[in-house]
Amino acid sequence: MLETDFQHFLAELYQQGQNNDTHQDDRRQKMLNLEPETARFLSFLVRSSKRTRILEIGTSNGYSTCWLARAAQQLGGHVTSIDREEHKHVQADANLRQAGLRELVTLHCGDATRLVANLPGPFDCLFFDADRYSAPAQLALLYPKLTPDALILADNALSHPTEIANYLEAVQALAGFEHMVIPVGKGLSIAYRAG
Repeated sequence: MLETDFQHFLAELYQQGQNNDTHQDDRRQKMLNLEPETARFLSFLVRSSKRTRILEIGTSNGYSTCWLARAAQQLGGHVTSIDREEHKHVQADANLRQAGLRELVTLHCGDATRLVANLPGPFDCLFFDADRYSAPAQLALLYPKLTPDALILADNALSHPTEIANYLEAVQALAGFEHMVIPVGKGLSIAYRAG
């Protein structure tokens, strides 16, 4: 897919998510997609730091997954993405196929904490964008599976301060990692360990 077509596809996908969310009261039915500027920044980070083994927790309808997969495609990389909701898993699968990126993504449906315990790794990039309360436990399970030069990202660092507090505390306690929160979108937590 040409870049202009891809950007048009992403804009439509984001708008579909927004339209869905305005009519949904049930949080589990909402798409809760990344803001476009956060997604673009995420893609920039992945491409500029040459991440090739990416794990995303929180696939939703595949909006952010498409951004990550497109970045991975340019680097010969691969994305693994997890979501607990079957209907979102199905949508993500269809959207990745439409974008021509499905072969670059391994999709898992189920409880992320259970699933990450059995993922082999290694991963050079983690992106947390799901249940903020479970993220510290997931981070602990994934820590031994990180490459020496790992990048760890999480959305909602500013928009949900109470919910994400334990995660931010866990990230700041990681030995050898530098951490900062960037005020893009709802706040992006970025932690990096030099190899």
